[in-house]
Amino acid sequence: MPHERGTESFDDLLDVGARADVSGWDFSWLDGRATEERPPWGYARTMSDRLAGAGASIDLQTGGGEVLAEAVRYPATAVATESWPPNVEHATRLLHPRGVVVVAAPDEPPFPFGDKAFDLVTSRHPTSVWWDEIARVLVPGGTYLAQHVGPASAFELIEFFLGPQPEARRERDPEDEVRAAEAAGLEIVDLRTARLRIEIHDVAAVVYLLRKLVWWVPGFTVDGYRDRLRALHDQIHDGGPFVAHSTRHLIEARRR
Repeated sequence: MPHERGTESFDDLLDVGARADVSGWDFSWLDGRATEERPPWGYARTMSDRLAGAGASIDLQTGGGEVLAEAVRYPATAVATESWPPNVEHATRLLHPRGVVVVAAPDEPPFPFGDKAFDLVTSRHPTSVWWDEIARVLVPGGTYLAQHVGPASAFELIEFFLGPQPEARRERDPEDEVRAAEAAGLEIVDLRTARLRIEIHDVAAVVYLLRKLVWWVPGFTVDGYRDRLRALHDQIHDGGPFVAHSTRHLIEARRR
């Protein structure tokens, strides 16, 4: 049930965020606590359309499988990979009944698949992108379709905890990714970008996000960052939602 905003103390909010289940990529726990605009292109719908016409597909870094599970139909050969054990378990329960095999595999190369194994590779918000491996497992003419996190995404929040991060702000630039993809033998078919508003309404949502997205504030613990959490709680209490911005890009590439 949605919580009643403003009725929970600072310590209550810390406890709620610390106890929340952070496995999988379902963010519905944040309902009533935080909002984020969605990109205009509808990645899940586009992915579903492509899967329906594919012969063999792989979804890289599938998380808990929630996005892949939105597809209407799957190819005869459908695979998903994931490295974090709780997510592997979650994705297996969700996707195996749909005919998708979930493979526990590290995010780093080499991928545990042969050359030219798939005509469609998909991924939503991969933490790392290995273009040479993506090209290797695609058949000639095969497609990579993904939604990536862009540069300086949610950095208003990240820098609230870590201070200025000028070098990190330049990472994940879509033009850099285009050059890397082309160097691996891929041709860019489509590239779209978006900057999206995030509103965070309480500090429980912050604790949840930093526990789930562990690369945002590496080594985050409630005790270790209690002072900054208190400052953020007071800021939200006095001034309203904390506003940040996410960046996303849709990228489609074809193996030459």
